[in-house]
Amino acid sequence: MKTTLAVIALLAAGILIWNYAPSPLSNDLTDAQRSLIGSLSLSALQELPSDPSNKVADNPKAAELGHNLFFDTRLSSSNTVSCATCHQPQKSYTDGLPLAIGTAMGPRHTPSLLGISYSPWFYWDGRKDSQWAQALAPLEASHEHNIDRTQVVSLVTKDPRYSELYSQLFGEPPQLDIEGISASPLGNVQQRQAWQKLSDAEQQAINIAFTNIGKSLAAYQRKIVPGRSKFDDYADSVAGLSTVNTEPQLSPQEIAGLKVFIGKGQCVTCHNGPLFTNHEFHNTGVMPVALEMPPMARYDGVRTARLDPFNCLGEYSDAQPNECSELRFARDTKDLVGAQKTPTLRNIAETAPYMHGGQLMTLEDVISHYNDAPTSMLSHNEAKPLGLRRVESQQLLAFLKTLSAPLATDAKWLTAPDK
Repeated sequence: MKTTLAVIALLAAGILIWNYAPSPLSNDLTDAQRSLIGSLSLSALQELPSDPSNKVADNPKAAELGHNLFFDTRLSSSNTVSCATCHQPQKSYTDGLPLAIGTAMGPRHTPSLLGISYSPWFYWDGRKDSQWAQALAPLEASHEHNIDRTQVVSLVTKDPRYSELYSQLFGEPPQLDIEGISASPLGNVQQRQAWQKLSDAEQQAINIAFTNIGKSLAAYQRKIVPGRSKFDDYADSVAGLSTVNTEPQLSPQEIAGLKVFIGKGQCVTCHNGPLFTNHEFHNTGVMPVALEMPPMARYDGVRTARLDPFNCLGEYSDAQPNECSELRFARDTKDLVGAQKTPTLRNIAETAPYMHGGQLMTLEDVISHYNDAPTSMLSHNEAKPLGLRRVESQQLLAFLKTLSAPLATDAKWLTAPDK
């Protein structure tokens, strides 16, 4: 019996050494590979860029107002849906569902908000060019909050706490007799008719206040950032970015998976930089959502963004025209047909299911999809078959799991504020 226990103990020790001891696999990395791996570390993440279209983007009071609004279910027709219904902090700001469910089921999967403020485009098709413009759209979407801008503005102006914060940020909220009125240029027939009955001055006052609410929500969301994972410590070590003498190590399987990621798997082509995304749009042959036609995606998204009254060049933006280069010079070529936005891989193991419609349930499914690279139903699949062996797929999966970590966001922002 003692002999058996000793053998088990030796085997366990061997497994621990295999998984956690410094690996010779790290020693055969080329200088170029070490540099590339270092570029993926959060240590390489630049300071969050300013948003010239939102003058309160980094104002603490705006973040406070946005924090309150993000968790407020009164911002929905049913009084049951908030931004946090789909973007749940405990799930890395996703919801774990294939398709988002607000007041009804939507057509798209909820993307993570981790580090999203670094992106110049929002939504899977990039139809919004700022975080504040994106924050406004779900409020009036019939399957999300299903409320209208007039009701949103009425709530903020009538709530004492919201009204106080709003005044500190933007001056006195508009004094309008709109309580109980449901009106919007984007609503149903009755809401559009009610909107037309408002004077031009009333419409403009509502639009400005509605915009300011979106800018406050964006100020809060700029607080949502990923935390350092064990991959980051390893990357700093091999790239010579760490001043700590003790080398943190990944297991041999995880290192092998990293090599697949930057090599044979070609993952780093699109999933690059510290957030593991190039913030661009790609057609990778993902099947459309059941019962849907294949979406035109980015091809239509960029056109929608240009027509959006809340875009960077619009009258509600705080930016100068020369500060809106992303919108002014955005590509709209035919190769963007069917192209969806590249999501971050930070905490990717925690945010299943995957793709724009939640079509792939597991990371194993995702790896298999890219390994096969099926023919796209629209345009062409940019990805090509990888020819990964089963062991290489398993190694890649092991590496992807090293990107998980608790958020770096201060804990006070991760729960609903006290009322």
